[in-house]
Amino acid sequence: MRTKLVCLLGLIPWTLTASPQLETKPAGAAFEKFSPLKAPAVSGQVLHAGDRLAICGDSITEQKMYSRLMEDYLTMCVPQLRVTVRQYGWSGERVPGFLVRMTNDCLRFHPTLATTCYGMNDHEYRPYEERIGQTYETNSVRMVEAFKANGVRVILGSPGNVSKMPGWVKSAAGTVEDLNLNLCQLRNRDIGIARREKVIFADLFWPMFTAWSAGQQRYGADFGIPGGDGVHPHWAGHTLMAYAFLKAMGLDGNLGTFAVDWKKNKIHVTAGHEVVSAAAGEFTISSSRYPFCPSEPAALAKANYPVSGQDEVASDNSIRAGMTLIPFNQDLNRLTLVVQRGVASQYRVTWGDADKVFTREQLAHGINLAAEFPVNPFSAAFAKVDAAVVAKQVFETKEMKEMFRRTENRSRDMAQITAQTERIVGETEKEHAALAAAVQAAFVPVTHVLKITAL
Repeated sequence: MRTKLVCLLGLIPWTLTASPQLETKPAGAAFEKFSPLKAPAVSGQVLHAGDRLAICGDSITEQKMYSRLMEDYLTMCVPQLRVTVRQYGWSGERVPGFLVRMTNDCLRFHPTLATTCYGMNDHEYRPYEERIGQTYETNSVRMVEAFKANGVRVILGSPGNVSKMPGWVKSAAGTVEDLNLNLCQLRNRDIGIARREKVIFADLFWPMFTAWSAGQQRYGADFGIPGGDGVHPHWAGHTLMAYAFLKAMGLDGNLGTFAVDWKKNKIHVTAGHEVVSAAAGEFTISSSRYPFCPSEPAALAKANYPVSGQDEVASDNSIRAGMTLIPFNQDLNRLTLVVQRGVASQYRVTWGDADKVFTREQLAHGINLAAEFPVNPFSAAFAKVDAAVVAKQVFETKEMKEMFRRTENRSRDMAQITAQTERIVGETEKEHAALAAAVQAAFVPVTHVLKITAL
């Protein structure tokens, strides 16, 4: 009972008149002590055309996995928004650490929107104490206010969860449940900050915590949303994180519709797609908007991205596994084929090298090509853009952690340090600009064929 009350500390100032609304909890003893506040809903699209997105966080961000998925999605799935991305992950960082380097590393590039993901190190890997919560809240407010003062809109992300006591944290104390109750409290404080500061909240903790349990029930006890070390997620966990931030941006997930009139052998396509030709149930389309691809061809997959035909859906290192635990395809990845006025009871749909059979009713209602064909004609093109994104984000880490710090041992004169820093930034940004241009150059229209055969 005492532990449950601890998770609600800090709520009292703004919940004196009513009991707080809580998230629905799954059944089971694992959830009994947790009292997660109801996450505020996002109303409308938060992402603006031309936004410059800063993805900020600790070592989980520096893994360059959820940040990579986000940049892939924003580059290829919603290219009409022309969003640019930089990631600012720094291993071991707490919010105070980011505040120290915020101006030099992040604000100098004039972001218009920032996502933050802190709390994992701030919770100190120990049972909750009021000191921990108050320190985290105070510094998080300072971070949000600094962003707002510089014209940056904020999506305040909660920390995720843990599944093991981390062996590298020698001062870790308590149990895994104690640590997650602590992280739950920091999540609840984030909601309070978001409400008071009028910024967007992205819930990572509760979806990841509940998905951990659901994944183990579905795929076995070794399935870990927080990853093998109990803290740093594999691809399944990072898929949940990317989903949380993209949903917090208010994206509608509608990537296009291909509407076929079977009797007239005509097809209508929405913006981002063009009809090249149509002949007897075979339609050639050129698309400048991609579906999100959860795997890549073996020869093109970079930095451990799941390989088509080799990734195990039951593995926590699979993006597709993460997609089974959240409505990723339904909410964010809908490329819809609709076939009206069909005459046969069944049809074979061939897209690229794969084909599947659907009923007339299914096609009339509409099928999601991205979900039905995870390996598809876009997979190779997607992988090429993704490789360019990886190269750019790897450089961003090197730029911040190495290149921008070269001045620190050269002089104690602040004017000299500032001048040296500006010179180094100017030099490194030329390389960054080339890598950013390579991302855009890799993103080219894909010509693909949809073949629909009556059976």
